[in-house]
Order: sequence, then C-alpha cells, then structure tokens
Amino acid sequence: VAISVKGPGPGRESAIRAVAAAGLEITAISDVTPVPHNGSRPPKQRRA
Repeated sequence: VAISVKGPGPGRESAIRAVAAAGLEITAISDVTPVPHNGSRPPKQRRA
C-alpha cells in the first residue's frame, strides 16, 4: 500500500500507524502537501 499524506497535523502520524497496525504492508509514504509557487499576495499588515 502506498500512502500519500497531505498537510500537517497530529492526525497524520497516527493515521499512518493505524494503517500499519491493521496489518497492511506499507510500501511507500509520500508527502503531497500543496506548496504555492509564490501564490496570492498576503493581506497588508495591520497598524495600531
């Protein structure tokens, strides 16, 4: 079984462990988190 994980978070590692504990043989784990190629401009900074 090839596993693709997307995004950070505490559930990511535990989900992989749960699949391994279920008895499935893990062949590959790949991180497919979307990373912008310098996407949209961030909002301007707030001045107080």
